[in-house]
Amino acid sequence: MVELRGNDVGRALVELRDAHPDAILVLADPILLNHAEDIVAFMSAQRLVAIYAYREFVQAGGLLSYGTNYHELFRRAADYVDRILNGPNPGDLPVQQADRFELIINLKTAKELGLEVPATVLALADEVIE
Repeated sequence: MVELRGNDVGRALVELRDAHPDAILVLADPILLNHAEDIVAFMSAQRLVAIYAYREFVQAGGLLSYGTNYHELFRRAADYVDRILNGPNPGDLPVQQADRFELIINLKTAKELGLEVPATVLALADEVIE
């Protein structure tokens, strides 16, 4: 069992376990990202299917993530700041938003959960961890 250390995330995971969900969507939140390894270990220990917003969860053993490539967004933000500091009024610049999302699948975790990922989904994945 994962050591939950009595924090709010740990209490939330216990409540989640007691709710017996069919699946879980872990939203993009820096606090949750800081607890990625604990959350993934908990989901694995409870055999809960979870989808994450950050690739780091899948790299830590989570099933799959679908979300923005935040590293790319930060690079784009730096370019945007450079533009603001070197010219146009910020109010004159268009609003920026993510235009690319990544699907990352961990096949090892899928196998451990007894899930078969369809070939059509694997073909759509940007990265497959085996």
